Amino acid sequence: MTAALTLVLLLLALGYLARKLARFPENAADVLNRFVLDLCLPAAILKVVPTLRFEWRLGVLVVVPWLLALLAYGIARLAGRLLKLDRASQTVLFLCMALGNTSFLGFPLCTALLGDQALPLAAFYDQLGSFLMLSTLAPLAISRASGGARPTVWSSLRAVLRFPPFLALLLGLLPIAWPAFVQSVLTTIAAALVPVAIFAVGLKLRITPPRAFGAFVLGLVVKLGVMPLAAWGLARLLDAPRAVLEVAVLQSAMPAMITAGALTMAAGLAPELAAALIGWGVVAALFTTPLWAEVLR
Repeated sequence: MTAALTLVLLLLALGYLARKLARFPENAADVLNRFVLDLCLPAAILKVVPTLRFEWRLGVLVVVPWLLALLAYGIARLAGRLLKLDRASQTVLFLCMALGNTSFLGFPLCTALLGDQALPLAAFYDQLGSFLMLSTLAPLAISRASGGARPTVWSSLRAVLRFPPFLALLLGLLPIAWPAFVQSVLTTIAAALVPVAIFAVGLKLRITPPRAFGAFVLGLVVKLGVMPLAAWGLARLLDAPRAVLEVAVLQSAMPAMITAGALTMAAGLAPELAAALIGWGVVAALFTTPLWAEVLR
């Protein structure tokens, strides 16, 4: 685990340094993320999902993130009253606590800390939890806070069906025996997932001093501490297998999703709070996530 964590820290630092030194174009992180989403992640999913033995308890990986989103909503509303936050700050707090970076950071960290067998389980959590919420709950919450038009059911469904990792997940569930040369190609492409994804996160990393300190501290504590603890309790309550429980806890311990934060900032909703929760969250998660892995052991 030490070697894997060292690799993650090194790649993150190199990405951050590369941005500071302007060694890459401004859109380099977006291009690398697209490479990961459209090629590396689908290849990894197609490689490992057919090896899964499916049972009803895998549904825990779908139920847990949605229940945690309800918890995040309740905490954000309560914080709005106690800390006297406006609707924009409440919305940012809700989305940053409910949606974790379960793909770009979650996949490599789960793989590094739990092994390659954790990747398909992490994909279930991400695709049927985080990504579905990003495609449905996030636009709805942002439109309500900003006064914009609400997304339609068709637009949300179209976004999900056009997402390559989700299509790979559906294809991986089919009873298809892939030839050996296809497996070899998938393995080669999937091998780039961890280094490219972490380096891209480093390129995107922004560490800015927060102003809304109370909401900022609450968001970090809830996302990195309360959420994984709640996920552990829910997984135990639902009698999840150990591998499923471990992935549910680690995925719920991921920091705020960069894409969700970007959406709120683009809408002009408390951009400083969103940037602080994302930037500081990524750095803090590199230390808190291995701690959760040790606790699980």
